[in-house]
Amino acid sequence: MKKVCVIGLGYVGLSTACVLASKGFKVIGVDVNQKLVEGLSQANIDPLEPGLAILANSAIKSGNLIPKFSPQEADAFIICVPTPPTEENKADLSYVKTAVKSALPYLRRGNLVILESTVPPGTTKEIVKPILEKNGLKIGNGLCLAYCPERVLPGNILKELVGNDRIIGGIDVESAELAKEIYQSFVEGEIYLTDATTAEMAKLVENSFRDVNIAFANELSRICDKLDLNVWEVVGLANKHPRVNILKPGPGVGGHCVAVDPFFIVEKAPEEAKLIKTTRRVNDSMPDYIVEKVERAVKQAHIKTPIIACLGITYKAETGDLRGSPALNIVRRLREKGYTIRAYDPYVRDFAEFPLFSLEETVKSADCLVLLVDHKEFKGINLHALLKKMRGSLIIDTRGIWLCNEPTHHQSFEDKRHLSSLSSR
Repeated sequence: MKKVCVIGLGYVGLSTACVLASKGFKVIGVDVNQKLVEGLSQANIDPLEPGLAILANSAIKSGNLIPKFSPQEADAFIICVPTPPTEENKADLSYVKTAVKSALPYLRRGNLVILESTVPPGTTKEIVKPILEKNGLKIGNGLCLAYCPERVLPGNILKELVGNDRIIGGIDVESAELAKEIYQSFVEGEIYLTDATTAEMAKLVENSFRDVNIAFANELSRICDKLDLNVWEVVGLANKHPRVNILKPGPGVGGHCVAVDPFFIVEKAPEEAKLIKTTRRVNDSMPDYIVEKVERAVKQAHIKTPIIACLGITYKAETGDLRGSPALNIVRRLREKGYTIRAYDPYVRDFAEFPLFSLEETVKSADCLVLLVDHKEFKGINLHALLKKMRGSLIIDTRGIWLCNEPTHHQSFEDKRHLSSLSSR
């Protein structure tokens, strides 16, 4: 395994290609995005992932990474293409099928094909394997096939590609062992071997578990609102139990993994996945709930033409990634309702859909301040100084970075009363 063809140069594919190139592999990086391929060829890219541009440019200049529009012969083919949900929330496997078919003319006896894309259980065995065997080679008799899911967090991909444990699901033992040879060249975490379908399910379970935990926190948030309780204090106190670890509530779930992957389990077992389906409904309902919360607040304050300042539009903190962002969804819905909206995000510079402002411009003369993303910059803000710049004093903190009221040993009831009065405004 000296030459690797990586098909799909998105966040994960490009990072994987660059890491392999840095370890001495000859890597053919394949993508249909002309701008990306041409930019890579000229060692001139500016991806959102921290550190990736430097690593990619180094790999190109070394000659170990060669960007192409179509595959070439290699020892191993790694497929890292998207699997977006359809309107029926099923996995769109068209990109996977196209990528596998694109490799067919270049496959030779002894080659290994690895699928990294997130897919429903059974995809590697039931869909990828039959396509690969159309060229006359048989899996287990001249050709190897494995499913090796990515397990990385956008914004920290390069570190987690190396440091995280890795699951390798072979279609057979030989395939698993051969795939292990590639990943152990750069993975410092543990490598666990299993079958392909188990690996596919494990990937989906990881993100579904997080989705369920977040939904529980979000449901608690709505219950505490109804009971006039501070959810952050409730969760903080509950988490003092040695076997309780509730995640923080928020305005919903975004990104391309946690908000999508659970549906692929539902697709395969719709009658059994009752909790997972309910979880998706709870988390998907949060943007509407936050919008309603803003509407109630300005109505109760009798503000006729409110100016609403929104802080953050990305789907998570410390990234400019907007994919499936509940924060962006909330801003869009507030704009649709006719409110005057000003938004600021330190990680988003150019945004064509609507204008973004500086922090100063966003809060100036605003009636309601809505915190949607817990960027570090927002955590360090002097909230009282910010209020002085506003016309009104309504605050809706969906991330609990200002009004969390985390329990401490020395907190006084006077402190708690102050925070509660601020939160209720």
